Amino acid sequence: MNSRRNFFKTAALGAAALSIDGLPAAAQSRKGKGRKPIVVSTWDFGIAANKAAWQVLKKGGRALDAVEAGVHVPESDPNNHTVGYSGFPDRDGHVTLDACIMDELGNCGSVAALEHIVHPISVARKVMEKTPHVMLVGEGALQFALENGFKKENLLTPESEKAWKEWLKKSEYKPVMNIENQSYEGKKGTSAFNGGETNATAFNPLKLPGNVYNHDTIGMVALDAQGNLSGACTTSGMAFKLHGRVGDSPIIGAGLYVDNEVGAATATGVGEEVIRVVGSFLVVELMRQGYSPEAACKEAVMRIVKKNPDRAKGIQIGFLALNKKGEHGAYCLHEGFSYAVTTGDDKEELIKGKHYF
Repeated sequence: MNSRRNFFKTAALGAAALSIDGLPAAAQSRKGKGRKPIVVSTWDFGIAANKAAWQVLKKGGRALDAVEAGVHVPESDPNNHTVGYSGFPDRDGHVTLDACIMDELGNCGSVAALEHIVHPISVARKVMEKTPHVMLVGEGALQFALENGFKKENLLTPESEKAWKEWLKKSEYKPVMNIENQSYEGKKGTSAFNGGETNATAFNPLKLPGNVYNHDTIGMVALDAQGNLSGACTTSGMAFKLHGRVGDSPIIGAGLYVDNEVGAATATGVGEEVIRVVGSFLVVELMRQGYSPEAACKEAVMRIVKKNPDRAKGIQIGFLALNKKGEHGAYCLHEGFSYAVTTGDDKEELIKGKHYF
């Protein structure tokens, strides 16, 4: 009788020890409490963006709030010509912005071809939270933003306008890899803005925060202390694109995808090719099958290469992924893609993505 009483007592104590907040241990594991927060983002300017995101994560904040705060940094940076304010315009001189956001519950919002709003990511979040829709575009997106208190501003800065006018001299639209980052400062020669001789002084590509291989997007995904994932992606799109062109960045499943059971992924580069393979969704599904983040990103890149090897040689595309365990990885077509990782106030690093070519 004594041993039986001790058995039940021990069992009860064990059950209590394995239960927190009224949830059994297995449920706690699924909920993900006590996970170490982490935020990862594309390109060198991801370091500054991650710092802002980390301020939310280190206080136990939600990953969704972290990624929104993080990408606000490049969106409002006048020295970044590939995201938000001061982004290079389309061929008609319009700065049009694309962005999407997705949370741990599968909720998502998106805007495309949005003008005059510095933070399209926040408009995308409003679309997610205040409408029954996923995506708003163009004039409708702007109307919605203004109705929700966003301020209308001129996003075309003098520096970006100067680069556009230089390009207009020949107006040759060529979706060349990283064309928006190529110029010759104060030197006569071939300019990527117009394909001919010029004394272009638009800007020095080495001064850009995303380095010479940067291609027009910041994608960010984060895992918070509750074990929940969220992501954001925002861009001003390809420099001097056709008016109305939209790439992968605002498209859920292409530029960004989050599945809280598995992981999250984002893409950067020539969006048309990412759309063709539904890239970010593909990366997450490969992780579901057991691929590591890096291996999943590599397989997505290989799908692009197999579809058109010759085209792949002239463009840049990179994928970045984070799984539920907090493991991260990336892979790209060409050397030069980098991604930022932050796990603490002074725990940040910039990692060079492995590449195919």
